[in-house]
Amino acid sequence: MSEQALQPLEPDFAKGGGLIPAVAQDAETGEILMLAYMNRESYLKTLETGEVHYWSRSRRELWHKGDGSGHIQKVKDLYLDCDLDAVVVKIEQVGGIACHTGRRSCFYNRLVSDGQFEILESKK
Repeated sequence: MSEQALQPLEPDFAKGGGLIPAVAQDAETGEILMLAYMNRESYLKTLETGEVHYWSRSRRELWHKGDGSGHIQKVKDLYLDCDLDAVVVKIEQVGGIACHTGRRSCFYNRLVSDGQFEILESKK
């Protein structure tokens, strides 16, 4: 990458009322593990520590993913979308569990047909 291609960017938090969606993706497999939200504080804390921090909409507080469970998310790469209002964080999921239900991924319900879903993954 040439030096000219580098530029300072920051997400546009104002578009989403102070929050942007943040997709956590396994850096090795490409599997989508979870969707959460970041505010400016959690985004900057993520950059500072190399571990993912989110904004908990239900608790209305900064949330260091895995702080209680030990299932932290180590940042391997981070991408902003073209409108600067969403982020994909490629991570190493420590402990193999990203979902608060005890599953690897929050996306374990797969549409089969006519609004019927199958559960693809049991709790670990």
